[in-house]
Amino acid sequence: MNDIPAPTIRIEVACTRGFNKSHQSCEVYQHVHDIIEERETIRMGTTFTIPVLSVLQVEVCTDVDQYTPRSALQFNFYVLQEQEGVTETITHCAEEMEISHHMLLPARELHGLWESLIYEEGIKDSVLAFAETSMLFARKGVDKNLITCNRLALFHGPPGTGKTSLCKAIAQKLSIRLNEQYRHAHLVEINSHSLFSRWFSESGKLVQKVFSEIVALLEDERSLVCVLVDEIESIAYARDRISSNEPSDSIRVVNAVLTQLDRLRRFPNVFILATSNLTESIDAAFLDRADFVQYIGHPTEPAIYEIYRTALYNLQTIGIVEKEANSSNRRLSQTATNTTDSIPSYEQATDPARPISTMLDILLQVVKLSAGLSGRTLRKIPFLAHALYVKKETESVLNFLTAMRQAIRKVCNDKRLLLAKDRSAAEEVTDISEKESNGSCLSKW
Repeated sequence: MNDIPAPTIRIEVACTRGFNKSHQSCEVYQHVHDIIEERETIRMGTTFTIPVLSVLQVEVCTDVDQYTPRSALQFNFYVLQEQEGVTETITHCAEEMEISHHMLLPARELHGLWESLIYEEGIKDSVLAFAETSMLFARKGVDKNLITCNRLALFHGPPGTGKTSLCKAIAQKLSIRLNEQYRHAHLVEINSHSLFSRWFSESGKLVQKVFSEIVALLEDERSLVCVLVDEIESIAYARDRISSNEPSDSIRVVNAVLTQLDRLRRFPNVFILATSNLTESIDAAFLDRADFVQYIGHPTEPAIYEIYRTALYNLQTIGIVEKEANSSNRRLSQTATNTTDSIPSYEQATDPARPISTMLDILLQVVKLSAGLSGRTLRKIPFLAHALYVKKETESVLNFLTAMRQAIRKVCNDKRLLLAKDRSAAEEVTDISEKESNGSCLSKW
């Protein structure tokens, strides 16, 4: 039994600028060791602070079922960058154009983003494992002729599912986990729509200029550069779909993007992330370059429950929603360790043997009503519930859940009306076109 290796427990430590790693890391290690040792289990995502040691947050990034003396603790110490991101511009054909948004990592404004994202089980783990392995292969100099790794990930799915947020969170995670290898980390978010110049035949040159700015960052081997391209289909549109009547500039842009992506491959310190709402519109050559393609769909019921659970906990913490006083809910959460355990987990809430709880019954109803809504919409529901149906500073959790139920019904109804209006408008346009067409035919006679 002793030959079985104990799992490594990953710990990420956010420090203030006054933190002295060489002198204080041992104290942090001992403090974390003591906390983990005194608990039977710790859920991934559990956080705590150590103010006396200039530590803003300690996060346990691995589920701990049973801690043993043989369990290894792997620490990543990092300092959050306080500067806000800046918009990069270039002058092209006598006009100034916004080409990208540049942010130093790990950024204060992205702190906690990874933990807030809730998807189907396994998605975040797979994505992060892919990103870390990609950078490891590049760093170790794996022969590209034998093993292909372009360090390019594509996330696709309907709008509002958190694809862009996930990309930014991955970049933040990489900057934390690779800070021993790289002294600096950057996130460059390319403004795809700016890369089409109003000057005919200039867009291809504009793409080259944008990527030249990225190459300038990559030439510093101590810098990690994460490149994010939102709505990649706008600059990597399928060339076989481009009509012969369209300007050849569209094809030049796609060719330029593919050429520049191949140019970036020679740098081991780059990682590329792309998103798309319309994968059928992406050029096949780009899709072939993507090592990792992940569909991000609308949240499942367990994910919806967790989104609402964390939102309610936050509102309870700041006093907008009162904490549930029902003893059955307290019994359900007695064994839990995560910060949101004042509200039971989805597994506990859906357990047929759980104690009767009106709060959980209503919360599960709210979850079912929310099926099919995007993550972006789900995050708005608590705000809409308060704004439209609560209208006072503090409300009980039962009344707030009832307000959320009303807000969801309103959102769904508004969505149906909007779609119906769009269909009516489309039918009206079709009718007018047909009448005009018929009229023109009659005029010919």
